[in-house]
Amino acid sequence: MPGPKDLDPSSSPRALLGAELRHARENAGLSQDALGLKLFVSGSFIGQLEAGTRRMQPDFAAQIDEILGTNGFFQRNCEAANRSVYPNHFAEAVEAEAVATTIKQYVPLLIPGLLQTGDYARALFRAYQPTASDAEIDELVDARLRRAHVLDAPTRPLLWAILDESTLRRPVGGPATMAAALQRVAELARKRHVIVQVLAFSSGAIAALGGGIKLMHFSDAPPLAYIDGVGTGQLVDDPATVARHEFTYDLLRADALSPDASLALIESVAEDYAHEDRAH
Repeated sequence: MPGPKDLDPSSSPRALLGAELRHARENAGLSQDALGLKLFVSGSFIGQLEAGTRRMQPDFAAQIDEILGTNGFFQRNCEAANRSVYPNHFAEAVEAEAVATTIKQYVPLLIPGLLQTGDYARALFRAYQPTASDAEIDELVDARLRRAHVLDAPTRPLLWAILDESTLRRPVGGPATMAAALQRVAELARKRHVIVQVLAFSSGAIAALGGGIKLMHFSDAPPLAYIDGVGTGQLVDDPATVARHEFTYDLLRADALSPDASLALIESVAEDYAHEDRAH
């Protein structure tokens, strides 16, 4: 019987690789739990690979080929499936958000990437990489804006973003850039494309002063949490750890202003930036 054909990198290779894994596993008569047992991982992790929410690493692919007798198929196609313009620590999280049904995010200092304007993103990337060429910065900005198209899709995820008030007050790129950036957030909230809340300074101590949280839920795989820092990040699938981050997010949401009050504050600060820009 002929084996599966190599994947076309232009046709959602991660999803195709996951579909082929499901097909090969079922042909071998193994459940997700049974295959996971042979690979020393959970059945839910196998489900995440099949759903395309987790990245298959080359050494893992080699083991799958050996167990399922797929003649090197998964090892050959791992490179195409894992190809990404994003850094390794972030690529898997970006790919997961593209297939998520719900994204809940708290960002302490920045507007979330999915909500950023090009000028805002450009100012951030230039601050992160002051010696990068304009072409390199353009590539980074384009990649970030392409991510945002997930909010335009008919099956777009529900995005629930909690912003710290410091995000509104930090003039990234100057008054004009901030005015446009906050107006975009407000516009998306008014169109009911996203839910946005603001953690006001008056909240005092909050549950996640140490960093940001992104929680992603899927229709056919367990939830994931992504925890990031400067130049690093970790995608977490341990159920107890994810549940802990869910609880932290719920505490933040309880401390935040209501969506209506948050929208009013965002629009007010945007107008202040616009006045400041006109004054110059």
